[in-house]
Amino acid sequence: MPEPDDLPYDVVVIGAGVVGCAVARLLSHQHLRVALLDAAPDVGSGTSKANTAILHTGFDATPGSLESRLVSRGYELLSDYAPTVGIAIERTGAALVAWDDEQAAALPGLAAKAGANGYHAASVVDAATVYELEPHLGTGVAAGMLVPDEHIIDPWGTPLAFAREALANGVSWLPNRHVTKLERQFDTTVIESSDGATVRTRCVVNAAGLHSDEVHALFGLAGFTIRPRRGELIVFDKLARPLLQRTLLPVPTGHTKGVLVAPTVFGNVMLGPTADDIDDRTATGSTRAGIDALLAKGRRILPALIREEVTAVYAGLRAATEHSDYQITHDREFRYVCLGGIRSTGLTASMAIAEEALALVAACGLEVIPKAAGSIRSTQVTNLGEAFERPYQVGASGDIVCHCERVTHDEIVAACTEQPPATTFDGIRRRTRALAGRCQGFYCSAAVCSIAAESSGRPMSDWMGAP
Repeated sequence: MPEPDDLPYDVVVIGAGVVGCAVARLLSHQHLRVALLDAAPDVGSGTSKANTAILHTGFDATPGSLESRLVSRGYELLSDYAPTVGIAIERTGAALVAWDDEQAAALPGLAAKAGANGYHAASVVDAATVYELEPHLGTGVAAGMLVPDEHIIDPWGTPLAFAREALANGVSWLPNRHVTKLERQFDTTVIESSDGATVRTRCVVNAAGLHSDEVHALFGLAGFTIRPRRGELIVFDKLARPLLQRTLLPVPTGHTKGVLVAPTVFGNVMLGPTADDIDDRTATGSTRAGIDALLAKGRRILPALIREEVTAVYAGLRAATEHSDYQITHDREFRYVCLGGIRSTGLTASMAIAEEALALVAACGLEVIPKAAGSIRSTQVTNLGEAFERPYQVGASGDIVCHCERVTHDEIVAACTEQPPATTFDGIRRRTRALAGRCQGFYCSAAVCSIAAESSGRPMSDWMGAP
């Protein structure tokens, strides 16, 4: 087995999704030697890239739960942070739509629940008001509840912004490392990857998402098991955007928040997700049954939507456990922090979870000393939102390469060269929107491939085989 580095890190964060990147960012503001490690070649390439892209107020969380506290705090932090670094975010509000008397009767209780979570702006309204606000809704609305402070947000730019800031402030990026072994040796942990590479650290933060229970078990610990909850979604063309003004939510059940219809910051309309508990942690393909179920729901919620063109379908896996709350713990003996069971609200709660992780790192015995504010470097991501000025509108970003999404030559170059760089087509898509439009790369993929190869110094054959 190869020998580990002579100098150990103070903290290694395992998992570079939105939570792991948020943790790495906050750790980079301290006088600590930190590494961010992931089994994938890029940040944000797991659950974080396939969610409903909503910044939640936390109105419907379980009052008194850890999730409720962290979602509420995370909403505050991320809504302040996003505009400063270029993450597209829009305050659209949301409407819970009740489709029968039983659902309508539940709305006052949901409004009271929102108040118990510290959110007091929710209001129950009658069906006429709902139709006045959203005239394209299907027939049969019984009542509604308005949540005016729900936002939509760029889910791809958020982990990237966190990671960029972390790397700019000294965090090491260790991609393509699938962790297979954690071994305590004196006062450090040796982390071994499937390729035999090793790294030493004084403290481990487990932000491994769908695999957080597996990392937990490498320390011989138990307490929760991940059973993936698959959520399939349909993305409709931008011509569908005028059909709604806000996110349309169902009355939630004990199992799921249900199927919603929401605008996206990219200008599309999204329908989903489904909620199917499965055993395969790699099953991110869409299913005929899932798509048919979504279309049936969409036909009732917003009938005109089903007549619009579909741009894409995708599926994401949420890190559901047997517990109804986040599984955030620490072990001082192992100097180990576990951020497990972070479900669909992880995007909203990410910055608050990072605060929690920092406190637990200190509780594990590490001395946490903040850097001087003036020494912390700030970074930016490219705005991908339709409501804001895009690079092609500035006129200084080169020729447009992807005409569906109006992505320029210089944006693709930046995606392949700025840290952490895109190494796959999917990474370019999440940094620029290239390949994500109506033609799904049919017309522009060759040009994108050529630019990526030239700017990265990698042969075109590498990019042609990249997903």
